[in-house]
Amino acid sequence: MILTVLGAGPAYTDRPGSTGASYLVEAEGASVLLDLGQGSFPRLAAAMEPSRLDAVVVSHLHPDHFIDLVPLRHYLAYQFRPPRHVRVIAPVGLTERIDALHAKPGFTAHTLDVESFDAADAVDRRTIGSLVLEARRVAHTEDSHAVRLAVDDDGPGLVYSGDCGRADDLAPLIRAGDALLVEVSFGVGPVPPDSLHLAAPAIADLVRATAPGRVLLTHLQMGFDGEAAVAIVRAATSAPVTLVAPGDRYSLGGGDGTSRT
Repeated sequence: MILTVLGAGPAYTDRPGSTGASYLVEAEGASVLLDLGQGSFPRLAAAMEPSRLDAVVVSHLHPDHFIDLVPLRHYLAYQFRPPRHVRVIAPVGLTERIDALHAKPGFTAHTLDVESFDAADAVDRRTIGSLVLEARRVAHTEDSHAVRLAVDDDGPGLVYSGDCGRADDLAPLIRAGDALLVEVSFGVGPVPPDSLHLAAPAIADLVRATAPGRVLLTHLQMGFDGEAAVAIVRAATSAPVTLVAPGDRYSLGGGDGTSRT
């Protein structure tokens, strides 16, 4: 399994080149995109031909995690004759939000085949090509999800937090040895009481309890110290701990497996 970081930014930042959350996962011939935030479509198009995606999985309906579905929709509509389609798995209401941006019912469905997470179940499982997706609700918006992708239930996988305000919500997804891609919005903390995000001390407690094989920190807010956040989490585990950046590529099959471009 190969993870390519296309965008790792929060909703706004002063870091040059930083774009919204977007992570490309490739394994066993399948290509799955986790979120597609602001400015990340060009990096997707540089990494692969976007119509070849098996699915885009949207963690929650904040624009910094889905808004570049609009350029993806345009690309699929206007770059090909006839238009091509890509599967999108998202919380309930994504189609209506994108349609409303253009005041045009049917705008989204022209090229994006949207499926909603199961609103009645705490756990949503489905297959994407050769990969198994498991999604669980987490504290952030009313319908936010963390996800796990793996080739099979017995092998190591990738757990992605999306935006999450309670680290314990992630624990049921994590198997020992998994890679954990987790937001660290507020660096070393503290997290403001009215903000459902994470900081390094809560992540450190989580990794002590769940033993992931690698920890990848992301979504650091403007003005917070990434190196200090890494140090706190690194003290809690013998696994590699990294603050990711656009262009990073990780092999999740064993060993350190880290390369940056």
